[in-house]
Amino acid sequence: MMGVFNNLVMYKQDVPQASIESIVPDLASQWSWGEDGKELTFQLRQDVKWHDGKPFTSRDVKCTWDLLKGEGTEKLRLNPRRAWYRNLDRVVLNGDYEVTFKLKRPQPAFIALLASGFTPVYPCHVSPTQMRQHPIGTGPFKFVEFKPNESIKVARNPDYWKKDRPYLDGIEYQIIKNVATGSLAFVSGKVDITSWYFLQVPMLNDINNQMGQELCHIAPSNVLRSVIINREVPPLASRRCGERSR
Repeated sequence: MMGVFNNLVMYKQDVPQASIESIVPDLASQWSWGEDGKELTFQLRQDVKWHDGKPFTSRDVKCTWDLLKGEGTEKLRLNPRRAWYRNLDRVVLNGDYEVTFKLKRPQPAFIALLASGFTPVYPCHVSPTQMRQHPIGTGPFKFVEFKPNESIKVARNPDYWKKDRPYLDGIEYQIIKNVATGSLAFVSGKVDITSWYFLQVPMLNDINNQMGQELCHIAPSNVLRSVIINREVPPLASRRCGERSR
């Protein structure tokens, strides 16, 4: 769903290795840190609309992080990212197009969390329940259809605020659970791209032999795959587990 949404900031997509230096604006046009390192202020774009035509404002940013912190009027069914924002005290509105993230202590890497693919901005006027059925974003593609265990379809957003994007009229993601079936679909030309993350080396070699190295290409990825540990529930919440070895 990343193509349906936008972040405040994101990692520059053509840089091989993501870092703080490769972070670029997205829904935010610029940002600055306060002198004490505990305030991060964003200037927001003023020409952005949600897919249903409503304007994007600073209120949507505050609603998103209130939701992620578990402090909003609405609640997420699952919220593993809440642990990311323990150091975030609150989000303050400075008019319709400026927001400030106030931290409890300095955290220079905080902006890296905001650039992650797991950090889209959500609309204030659409509930999490509605979003699970029909997500509304500001991104280059509009959600069209989800068929469980079959496919997801998105279509080009003609009103996207990046005027030369997207390049495609739409994308259909076929959900293929079996790795061999997915590989055969790629080799036969039924799909244009398939994920290499679950392929073993022998299968990759076999695909290369059939397709040719110029067609079967493994691209680098800046996606981090990790486990988010919740230290607030047993057994990790117990004093015994939480004590450091001396």
